Amino acid sequence: MLRKLALGLAATAVMSSAQAQEVVLKVAHFLPPMSNMHAGFIVPWCDKIEAESKGRMKCQIYPAMQLGGTPPQLLNQVRDGVADIVWTIPGYTPGRFPVSEVFELPFVTTTHEATARAVWDFIDENAASEFEGLKRIANWVVGPYVIHLRDKELKTLDDFRGMKIRAPSRLGNRMLTVLGATPVGMPVPQIAESLSRGVIDAAIVPWEVVPATKTHELTKYHAEVSGGYSLTTATSIYVMNQKKYDSLPADLKKIIDDNSGREASALAATAFRKGDEGGRAAASNRGNQINQIPPEEVERWKKAVQPVTDEWIADVTSKGYDGRKLYDRATELVKQYSKD
Repeated sequence: MLRKLALGLAATAVMSSAQAQEVVLKVAHFLPPMSNMHAGFIVPWCDKIEAESKGRMKCQIYPAMQLGGTPPQLLNQVRDGVADIVWTIPGYTPGRFPVSEVFELPFVTTTHEATARAVWDFIDENAASEFEGLKRIANWVVGPYVIHLRDKELKTLDDFRGMKIRAPSRLGNRMLTVLGATPVGMPVPQIAESLSRGVIDAAIVPWEVVPATKTHELTKYHAEVSGGYSLTTATSIYVMNQKKYDSLPADLKKIIDDNSGREASALAATAFRKGDEGGRAAASNRGNQINQIPPEEVERWKKAVQPVTDEWIADVTSKGYDGRKLYDRATELVKQYSKD
């Protein structure tokens, strides 16, 4: 009898121990569940860590700011432990990522996966301190930003004049200013209302977010730059609260580690590339006009936006970094991975 009781208590203890190690991670982001980032990366990533942990680690996903607040507050939410993991855009919190911001400069980035690998390596080498208090899971850039216009074509540098265009970031604001437009900063979820009300004439976003924000239904024209480099883009981060990560048992930490890094970043970028393809198709199928800015005109744009790069180099240098060296290293890594 005593032996059975002891065995029962031991089994209960083992079960309690296992239950104590079960972890539910609160994962938050700002787009709706139908967005490609949610369905194409976050859900598969969560499914993978659940499978590899045999159900001991799971995600509870909160899309569309369901934990409250606004997109610029996501970074504080994960730092403060309101969320365990977030996907967000660093450009929503200007000044907090001054070094890794280099990838948002005009005509720096190329393809999705190549640039993602470059971003991961660059941050490892030069900007890890920007992520203090956070466990980096993936760093990448969203797809090339395209100019989506309500009712006016944009083909030349002169066409920017007088246009109110949604800008993605601090550097995006500056770029639009030197191009002759009036930048209007706002998070992605505000774009649809701003376009429909005429608050803005156009928006700069990647194709990926077009269906989720109905941008293709609110615009008629789209302008893409040719030549293999992006007009601009936005860095994107998938990060975990460091204390939450540190609290995990060693085997669950390893699962997070195995699903983090350069290739996880490339996987997130792949989700964006597929999303870009779908978003472009949605606009094309609706009958919208997609214009390719020809190489000779792109060269005019490159010369016009050179002050943005020069100013960034000077600004970062004034903060104690070697701005020129950082810029050169970022572009070198992009070229290296673009050739692989």
